[in-house]
Amino acid sequence: MDAARTRRLAERIAKISAEMLERRIKDPRLGFVTVTEARLTNDLREATVYYTVYGSPEEKEDSEAALKSATGIIRSEIGRIMGLRHTPSLTFVADMVPETARHIEDLVAKAKQRDDELAKSREGAEWAGDPDPYRKPAEDDWGDDDEDDF
Repeated sequence: MDAARTRRLAERIAKISAEMLERRIKDPRLGFVTVTEARLTNDLREATVYYTVYGSPEEKEDSEAALKSATGIIRSEIGRIMGLRHTPSLTFVADMVPETARHIEDLVAKAKQRDDELAKSREGAEWAGDPDPYRKPAEDDWGDDDEDDF
């Protein structure tokens, strides 16, 4: 299948899924869910819809259960709207991008803190050894007035 067509269909699946979750699915377990991306296999048989949930771990688990129970309704609506010969099977997967981004931000903050501590410890420090560690050429002794040295 053409990669551009597959990408367009995946974007359309993500949009339809998000609209369904916002307007048609009335499950009380469904929390604040955001569809971030959909990926479609090249044969258009399987679609993976990535989502994030804002809330506590319990709300995330409840939203996951609500999505699993609503998968059939969402799939049938995707098939009706898109008019494909075969409607792809849907799998909802929690997107780990926000947690990964938060972890990276924590690591960057920790590195910045260590850099600041190192900069403070360097204040007033001096180099060990000579200020100019490079060897200089020997002084030229040819300049004396005594010419009968040869």
